[in-house]
Amino acid sequence: MTAPCAPQPSAPQPSAPQPSAPLVRQARRLLRCYPPAWRARYGDEFAELLLADLSEHPHSWRLTADVIRSGIAARLASAGLGGHPLDPATAARASLATAASALAAFLVAGATLWAQLTTGWQWAPPVSPVTTMAMLIMSGMMGLFAVLAVLAAVPVIWAAACAGHAGAGRALRAPALLLALSALVLVVGGRHFQNGWPGTGAPWWPRQHLVPAGVAAFAWACTLPVTSYWAHPAALASFPGAEMAWMTVSPAAMLGVVTGAAGLVRRVTLTPRVHRYEAWLGRAAGAVMGAFLAAALCWVTEGGPAPRGLFHAGVIDSAGIAIMLSALTVGGQALRRADQAGGPFVSTNPSLQGRR
Repeated sequence: MTAPCAPQPSAPQPSAPQPSAPLVRQARRLLRCYPPAWRARYGDEFAELLLADLSEHPHSWRLTADVIRSGIAARLASAGLGGHPLDPATAARASLATAASALAAFLVAGATLWAQLTTGWQWAPPVSPVTTMAMLIMSGMMGLFAVLAVLAAVPVIWAAACAGHAGAGRALRAPALLLALSALVLVVGGRHFQNGWPGTGAPWWPRQHLVPAGVAAFAWACTLPVTSYWAHPAALASFPGAEMAWMTVSPAAMLGVVTGAAGLVRRVTLTPRVHRYEAWLGRAAGAVMGAFLAAALCWVTEGGPAPRGLFHAGVIDSAGIAIMLSALTVGGQALRRADQAGGPFVSTNPSLQGRR
């Protein structure tokens, strides 16, 4: 009787080839097309699949284009502008934050045009009735913007204060601090540089103070960086050093205000009732934006520069119209997404569950 044969050891399986360093770097770069929340949830698994595809097709532009397209779609979903978000509650807040950011961009461009009109208005009445109508409508809409901004800010500030009092406001500190410091810089700087307002010293005429001089001067000072002088370095070099510094700092302060406010809206917990209230205010702001844009467009296309070129509309004003139109489009899309998220929106804070 022979002994059973010992099993023969199986041949070692060849290990999968490791991807090269350039492919790893390429995969990491492509992965950055996706928002952080998506990468935290799917990043590792997706990176493995992407490396496998890149190993087989290292020079495929179709693969690269497809990853970039999908990343953009994921970022739009993260911003509350489309797609299928990972968290409906987070998407609802993101939609409101995007709408607020679009409104801020609209206001910067709109305030620039309005400041130009108010400066000319101080010196003489417009000859064109179209310019007069535009000035009246835009001034009224700016007042409504201010009212809507206050009405929208109060519930968010209250929710943030309640979260801080309950000990859950750590995530809100950074955006709140950025918002407060940026607003402080903008107010202090605007108040200082409004003393150089070119509308100072204008001769009196009826309806000259349709817009208070202090308000018009502050708007001019805050929008001072939005100028065509940037395209003329020789003329720009004649500006005082302090004014040049302000023209550099004030855009950063504006960006800080917008970033801080958007971050606060994204992170604060809102009840469904407050969410619907903010969405309603957003729709009201959209109507105001439409009226303001229509008046500004009438001035730029039909209003004359007379008298003395005080109401001349230039390239910078046409660019402002384009920015406002884009902001209105983005804001409208964000508000539509916010309305869609308003139905299934449920607060993730247990203390707010059941409150409507």
